Amino acid sequence: MQKTKQEVKEFLKQYSMSYEEIDIEENCKLFVEEMEKGLKGEASSLQMIPTYISLGEKVPFNEPVIVLDAGGTNFRVAGCYFDEEKGPIIENYKSYPMPGVERETSKKEFFETIVNFMKPLLDYSKKIGFCFSYPTEALPNKDGKVLQFSKEIKLSELIGEAVGEGLLKALKDAGFSDDKEIVVLNDTVATLLGGKATYPDRLFSSYVGFILGTGTNTCYVEQNKNIKKLPDIQNKLGSMIINIESGGYAKAPQGVIDKEFDLQTANPGSYTFEKMISGRYQGGLISAVVKKAAEDKLVTKEFSDRFDKIGEITAVDINDFLYYPYSKSLLSTCCLEDSNDAIVLYHLIDTIIERAAKLTAINLSAILSKTGDGTNPCKPVCITCEGSTFYKSKLFKDKLVYYMKDYLNDKKDMYFEFVRADNSTLIGAAIAGLMN
Repeated sequence: MQKTKQEVKEFLKQYSMSYEEIDIEENCKLFVEEMEKGLKGEASSLQMIPTYISLGEKVPFNEPVIVLDAGGTNFRVAGCYFDEEKGPIIENYKSYPMPGVERETSKKEFFETIVNFMKPLLDYSKKIGFCFSYPTEALPNKDGKVLQFSKEIKLSELIGEAVGEGLLKALKDAGFSDDKEIVVLNDTVATLLGGKATYPDRLFSSYVGFILGTGTNTCYVEQNKNIKKLPDIQNKLGSMIINIESGGYAKAPQGVIDKEFDLQTANPGSYTFEKMISGRYQGGLISAVVKKAAEDKLVTKEFSDRFDKIGEITAVDINDFLYYPYSKSLLSTCCLEDSNDAIVLYHLIDTIIERAAKLTAINLSAILSKTGDGTNPCKPVCITCEGSTFYKSKLFKDKLVYYMKDYLNDKKDMYFEFVRADNSTLIGAAIAGLMN
């Protein structure tokens, strides 16, 4: 068993895919450098997008807000307020198909459809918090201009448009003359705010929003004085949430197989960090690693032949194998019973996920290193987490916690806490709508 594990380690080291070669301290410094360049408006793989959304002091009690959440295949609508116990109360919740999923949808139809979704709630509040989970440029008036959509969403006319402005116009065109205020934010920012609302009586030194599911992203709270690409903001006291767009980080140590796999993706050279850690690419990357291992004869020829026939694998297939390696799962059926195939496959997957955990620890640790928050163990940094890869991967979370504690707690004397917030995007959108 130990010999097999060592062979896998040597194989991955040969192709620069080993987690053991990654120095957290060195890579944290590189990540922080990219953060600082992005805040200055210099060329950087981290966009460091100002959101113009601040945490504020207190969420008002018993004040209603309409919340909208456009993400994936669903469009969610609800009313929300916070009671005297500081708890969010979600009312009149409805979920609809996201416009533009089934067919190309015009800008006019998109906004008219949303107005129809909102009709039961239009008298609920004058305030709207809109979580819009697609690449969007945040505007100083807290609106958001659409930059692009994923392949699944067919809304080409909406690209370049301000979402909030378009929705308010559609409301007036439909005869709703009551003026409303709207705040547009992305899902990572909403996650951060949702975490703050879920633990209102906890003392945290700061807040981070972290998503690791199909894709990945992080956001955090930055002092205005450090946002040098916004001179008007830089001279004002206070802070705002910065959307890092960390999936685009380009200084992570790629291996040979990473680079070969990247060339096979739809956007070579773009979002390389996301391709090393997120669920969308996990199956493809591990598949590339396994095929290279087959070329180097770490597995039997029979395994290689069977693996070639199964086609694309997913993060779900990988998890099925990790939980049930000797079952009838897709990957298990590739392994010969009287061979080390299953053990080799396990170690290959384990090592790639270990590397993903270490890279994620670098992303999150760099944020604390940049801000200097979390030095008091009684007031840790609150890291609110969302995403299927974070919560459902059999191996990932424990490995991440290990690297975070080893580096931040033991070496840097800095402290953090991972928290989960139910309905974080809805609640975060509510906070943004009420406070900004």
